[in-house]
Amino acid sequence: MPGNGEAVTRRTRGWSADRSGEPSSFVLSRGVVVLFAVASGAAVANVYFSQPLLVTMGHDLAMSPGLVGSVVTLTQVGYGLGLFFLVPLGDVADRRRLIAAQLLLLVVALAVVATAHASAVLLAGMAAVGILAVVTQTLVAFAASLAPPAERGRVVGLVTGGVVIGILLARTASGLLADLAGWRSVYLASALLTALLALVLHRALPRHTDAGRPPLPYGQLLRSTITLFAREPLLRLRALLGLLIFAAFSTLWSSIALPLSEAPFVLSHSAIGALGLIGVVGALAATTAGRLNDRGLSRRTTGIALALLVVSWVPLSFTRNSLWALVVGVILLDLAVQAVHVTNQTLIYAQHPDAGTRLIGGYMVFYSIGSATGALAATFLYTLIGWGAVCALGAAFSCFGFALWALAGRVGEE
Repeated sequence: MPGNGEAVTRRTRGWSADRSGEPSSFVLSRGVVVLFAVASGAAVANVYFSQPLLVTMGHDLAMSPGLVGSVVTLTQVGYGLGLFFLVPLGDVADRRRLIAAQLLLLVVALAVVATAHASAVLLAGMAAVGILAVVTQTLVAFAASLAPPAERGRVVGLVTGGVVIGILLARTASGLLADLAGWRSVYLASALLTALLALVLHRALPRHTDAGRPPLPYGQLLRSTITLFAREPLLRLRALLGLLIFAAFSTLWSSIALPLSEAPFVLSHSAIGALGLIGVVGALAATTAGRLNDRGLSRRTTGIALALLVVSWVPLSFTRNSLWALVVGVILLDLAVQAVHVTNQTLIYAQHPDAGTRLIGGYMVFYSIGSATGALAATFLYTLIGWGAVCALGAAFSCFGFALWALAGRVGEE
């Protein structure tokens, strides 16, 4: 997208790189925006690598189907904890150093997962990976803070597009690497990439500290996140929408490997992972949603996307009979989820830019709750009843989201 990148470079030149409001010489160039996108996508991919590998990981470590499902759930729970306890630090610390430190700790957690030979060690490592992968949200907030208000939706959309691609390529890459060198190679390769990114980001990003006032004490920093959400109806609405759309998203992606690895398909890890490439259209939704939000069309974008999310479960329900139906459902679902997600983040950050990292982190706590709920419920229902129950669950989450949007009406921002 060279045209978009050039626009970002041109319009963000000279924008403030600190929270004092004074102009800075730092230039949010096309290359820096791409670096934000790549790093965000690579970090969040660690949360999703396991999804095509659940069956193999379970066999390797002699885990029951229920315990296998908890691999995804514990990663999401860890992600939620990291969002609440780690991400707010981005509002008071030097984000460049914070990002580099989290990435280096993530390298250690990935090494633990790659060398685990007991289910308890694996689960602990996956929880740690989830906690530290929240560096993605610090990166998104950092990019938003460096963008001028008129271009913030576009920049957030571009970076979130990288997140979308990272999520989708995670499944493809993990499936391919697992077929070539075993599931452990996935986490070893990610550890090497993460270490490289830590070095590059530390050299390329500007310092970003709050020079205008002393930092809040840690306890007050955490309490302020809760206070902001309690006070702002927009934040609560968008957080609940985030919970529901990602519950639906996780319902599909945490369980789809189960029917596809069984008869009549019996697909390989690579084939299952390649499904993620189909959903790359979601990255287009991320950038488009950002532009629509800059034009004041966030409510309309949200409504259309939520309607598509409900519709997506119709073709998905025919997965057992047709892979083409699965393809159509995946495209619709990923388009819908990413459009709502970008709109949510852009609107939330605009409420209080000085607390942007806390707000995005708080919003993503709801995302993590939804993802963990969808993963746990979907794997349980598939084992107990089958694919039809999984689709009914995903459709229920989607319908609740659309109903919430319709009943809430205009909540000030749109």
